[in-house]
Amino acid sequence: MARAPLLQLSSITLTFGGNPVFDGLDLVVQPGDRVALVGRNGSGKSTLMKVMAGLVEADAGTRVVPPGVTVGYMEQEPDLSAFATLGDFAASGLPEGEAYRVAVVAEGLKFDPATPVAAASGGERRRAALAKLLAEAPELMLLDEPTNHLDIEAIRWLEAELKETRAAFVLISHDRAFLRALTRATLWIDRGRVRRNERGFEAFEDWRETVWAEEDLARHKLERRIKSEGRWAVEGISARRKRNQGRLRALQAMRAERAAMIRRQGTADMALESGQVSGKLVIEAKGIAKAFGDKRILRPFDLKVLRGDRVAFVGPNGVGKTTLLKMLTSEVAPDEGAVRLGTNLEIAVFDQARAALDFSVTLWDGLVNDPDMAVSGRSDQVMVRGTPKHVVAYLKDFLFDEAQARAPIGSLSGGERARLLLARIMAKSSNLLILDEPTNDLDVETLDLLQDLLGDYDGTVLLVSHDRDFIDRVATTTIAMEGDGRAVTYAGGWTDYQAQRGSDEPAKAVRPASKPAAMPEPKAKRTAPGLTFTEKHRLDALPGIIEKLEAEIGKLSDFLSDPNLFSQHPDKFRRASEGLAERQASLAAAEEEWLMLEEKASA
Repeated sequence: MARAPLLQLSSITLTFGGNPVFDGLDLVVQPGDRVALVGRNGSGKSTLMKVMAGLVEADAGTRVVPPGVTVGYMEQEPDLSAFATLGDFAASGLPEGEAYRVAVVAEGLKFDPATPVAAASGGERRRAALAKLLAEAPELMLLDEPTNHLDIEAIRWLEAELKETRAAFVLISHDRAFLRALTRATLWIDRGRVRRNERGFEAFEDWRETVWAEEDLARHKLERRIKSEGRWAVEGISARRKRNQGRLRALQAMRAERAAMIRRQGTADMALESGQVSGKLVIEAKGIAKAFGDKRILRPFDLKVLRGDRVAFVGPNGVGKTTLLKMLTSEVAPDEGAVRLGTNLEIAVFDQARAALDFSVTLWDGLVNDPDMAVSGRSDQVMVRGTPKHVVAYLKDFLFDEAQARAPIGSLSGGERARLLLARIMAKSSNLLILDEPTNDLDVETLDLLQDLLGDYDGTVLLVSHDRDFIDRVATTTIAMEGDGRAVTYAGGWTDYQAQRGSDEPAKAVRPASKPAAMPEPKAKRTAPGLTFTEKHRLDALPGIIEKLEAEIGKLSDFLSDPNLFSQHPDKFRRASEGLAERQASLAAAEEEWLMLEEKASA
């Protein structure tokens, strides 16, 4: 016998004073569903989840939850003002005598229920909200970015809990490894429409590309029909006016259909520009150590970072990753040892606390009043990599619209704040990037773009992240801070670190590999003859990169084949030509790198 849905939305329409966020939305969540909810930042993911939770009322349509079914929602910014401690808040929805559930969950999520609300950080408050949801154990859980502010150990605990639960859940997350491990279906919000695919997030990117390819083909066919019918209308209508009114109406309908098509929003026009070339040695740390009172942060530790290295720092929250990062850049002095910085360093910092953002000012004022971006005598322009640019035009590069330019920064979503911070650090050239939790709240497309930019960046990158997938894609070296002041250096990314850590041999400190293809690390454990772990990972990834570049080159070539493009749209012609040249150069470099690695693997 079929079971009733846990939740059903029918003909939901919702606007916030402008264009509809959703129009005629239908959605069903069944018992046992494990669903990824994906979409661009600002597409309405959190809004849809609040409609599902009954916290936002739609303008039209119905929400049906069967009697007896409980729906739980993890709030992003919970109101804890009525509670003395985090534990009091987390246990507030439980029957008397079952508060022990909170203690069990708090141990896994690693927060102290006795923490006073007044002293709790934003991350602790969010963990308390997650603990409240898990302890209540509703039939349907709605989880909005549950992994934010969790370290990898806590993320893996949560992953195991959700794998074992009998409840259905809908999950928003930027953590691709987390989504791949847990989901069996995908809801995709795209331009106000919600599509469902009965496969998990693992299949999302292929599905998305298929949908977009079908859209492009349908749009192309429609445009050809409109052109054909338009020529007929001009050339032959006078002789056949009466009997062809139906054909004219069909032409008008096609034009209306074309006008109603909503073009896909492009990716952010982000760029990283390397400044002057730094010295070969970027950072050298010898015997550095640090403690705060009785808490040992770091035992004597040596590290040499060379130009072009990508170094990831991993470990539990509170273990001292950010402190080590600040010691390496001389922002914090070590108790013992010394740090030597290389020459010609231009440092740009992405701060996980968003401390560089003043939430009380507008996006416009926040950029034009930034000393690194201000243009003398102009209040409407910012300096972008040495060239003045109108502030609104630069904001549009990062997918902000003109109306948002005058809105306070505090009104932005987490993903929008992250994009604004990226806009600030990318406005100036640099050769050393410090990225402290850069992936929090970013959508998949922006994460992919950031990863590609880091791959092409000529400078050096120091990265703190709990995103296993992102570390694998970016890092050439991983420094694991394992507690009690121990820091151990491993070659490669997260997967390489796990493989090396699982071996019987004790971990050995190795120097970061600056360019895995050009400067192989002789001490790294090898997975194929002549290849390090990182080179093997790169060799496996290159065919996909080459295929993507070839597809982009094909699309740009087709676009440039329009004989009217140069005369009618010279700016588009110029940008497309530059993009084609860049991708052709990238393709040649990728093919050369693949050939070199393939020869090395078979040597």
